[in-house]
Amino acid sequence: MCLGIPGQIVEISDRVRRFGIVDISGVKREINLACIVNEDHSLDDCVGDWVLVHVGFAMSRIDEKEAELTMEVLRELGEAQEEIEAMRLSGRK
Repeated sequence: MCLGIPGQIVEISDRVRRFGIVDISGVKREINLACIVNEDHSLDDCVGDWVLVHVGFAMSRIDEKEAELTMEVLRELGEAQEEIEAMRLSGRK
């Protein structure tokens, strides 16, 4: 199943490509932030934002409460743990 999973942007990793590092339940991944950057919300403004991440892209900004509620529902459905474990395993070399 494809889903958007909440994560918090912790740093900007590549300003030219608009990439940043997102923390999803302790797993950090580089994602594309282009979808959430605009003239009212700069790349630097993204650090600290909560976003829904899907296939390597931050699809939309959400607030922290919405992120917590979404993770709670995903955990109840068993989806979150599968996605987080898959991310954790994909980062191993």
